[in-house]
Amino acid sequence: MKSIARLLLLFVLGSTPPSFATAVNPHTASQQPNIEIKGYYSSDKAQRGRVVRAAIVMEIPGGYHVNANRPLGKYAIPTTVKIEAPKGVVVGPVTFPRAVVRKLKATNDESLAVYEGRAIMRFNVTVPSNYGDGWLNLKAHVRYQSCNDDVCFPPKNEDIDLGIGVVGASERVQRANGWVFGGR
Repeated sequence: MKSIARLLLLFVLGSTPPSFATAVNPHTASQQPNIEIKGYYSSDKAQRGRVVRAAIVMEIPGGYHVNANRPLGKYAIPTTVKIEAPKGVVVGPVTFPRAVVRKLKATNDESLAVYEGRAIMRFNVTVPSNYGDGWLNLKAHVRYQSCNDDVCFPPKNEDIDLGIGVVGASERVQRANGWVFGGR
């Protein structure tokens, strides 16, 4: 009976696209990378009536990548970022980094657009001048699929909270996280 089950499993995996077949392989699930995702603002506080820049940063371990937001592969699942904001707060479009194009064994040498190392997705946040709260919290919903040269893993969803204090338009703020936004 075990040999029939094995043959059936081999048939199912053999008849599916390579990236999907490896994604459901239970023997490779333990190799899935630990991708760190954090949110940052360009200043220590947000001013009412002004724009503050924000970013989601993915730290991807060496030897792994995630599919870009516009992957080239037919079965590749794109990286997406959706932002939820309080009423009245306006969130601009997310700008994704430029992808690296790679050919990998897992995709039968099909070209893929991927992110490696550090991927920074930036967007602007406009705080209305009448924003009543002293704190602004955004919720980022990040979906991505990670892979190495041999296997792609099931897609993951992560929610990140991005909180920042809110002050008046004339109050002073300090630049922050220059390594994410450029500058000092």
